[in-house]
Amino acid sequence: MIGNFFHIPKTKKFNIPSRFHDPGKEERDERERKMKEELGIREEIKDTGKPHRANVKGQFRYAMRQSSKSAENARRSSNTRLIILILILSVIAYLLFYSNFSF
Repeated sequence: MIGNFFHIPKTKKFNIPSRFHDPGKEERDERERKMKEELGIREEIKDTGKPHRANVKGQFRYAMRQSSKSAENARRSSNTRLIILILILSVIAYLLFYSNFSF
C-alpha cells in the first residue's frame, strides 16, 4: 500500500506503425507514365456503371436526414410516454392531497 502511494506512472508512448512504402514502385510507375505519354498511349477509364458523386458535402447531411426519421419517431414515442407518466402522477398527487380518500 505504501509502495503504491509514491508510485508515479510512466508516460504512455504513442506508437503508430508505419505503412508500407515502396519508393521503387513509385519510380517505376512514374517512368511507365512518362513512356506511355511519349508513345501517345492512353489508358482507358473503366466504366463501373455507377454515376460519379462529386458532392461529398451534401452526402453526410442526406444520410443524417435519413437516419433522423427513425430517431424522430423514437423521440416522439418517448415524449408521449413521458406526458402520460406525468399525467398519471399528477392525478395520483391530486387524489392524495385534495380528496378525502385516505389509506
